Amino acid sequence: MRHRHTLLGTMLMTVALLTTVGPAHATASQHGPTHLPSAVVSPPAFSDGSFEEPTAPSGGFTTVVVGQSIGPWTVTRGSVDLIGAGFWAAADGDQSVDLSGVQAGTVTQSFATNPGTRYLVSYALAGNPNGLPLIKTGQVRVNGTDVQDFTFDVGGKSTADMGYVTQSFQFVASYQLTTLSFVSTTSSAYGPVLDGVSVTAICCSTCDSEV
Repeated sequence: MRHRHTLLGTMLMTVALLTTVGPAHATASQHGPTHLPSAVVSPPAFSDGSFEEPTAPSGGFTTVVVGQSIGPWTVTRGSVDLIGAGFWAAADGDQSVDLSGVQAGTVTQSFATNPGTRYLVSYALAGNPNGLPLIKTGQVRVNGTDVQDFTFDVGGKSTADMGYVTQSFQFVASYQLTTLSFVSTTSSAYGPVLDGVSVTAICCSTCDSEV
């Protein structure tokens, strides 16, 4: 009889231990490190080709230096002037950019593209008529490659009549993210003027001559 009581007590102690250990083990597992999948960030679409944000002083301008931004655009070399409404006539919207601020500058924007798709880039080009040289020069680059050189003669032009001309070129995307740059090669504070930049997909099948 004593043996039976002893055996029963041992069984009860074993059940109690299992009851205590089981939940504790489960709790430790539940509170262990949790690894969540990283969020996938999609490349941004091309935007603000007329440099409307932020707003420069009306009738004036803001000099933007290397490392600073104009909306989705970044100044990656030298400096540029963001021209406010009324300083001179814009080609599109109210604002434009003189690609030479204190010195020759570069503005760059990176945006989503579909590899193998052909794109048309168009932009309005003029020049700062308030100083020399008369001939303003610059380049357009895609992913760091020079794809178009441009010049603009400000002879006979004025702030009221800037004489914008439309320039364009095409490229075939190689990557899901493409970087477009407009570069002043005018060694002066009076450089080429840029406005109305647009990027449009024109061929959705695989094309030749990728950039």
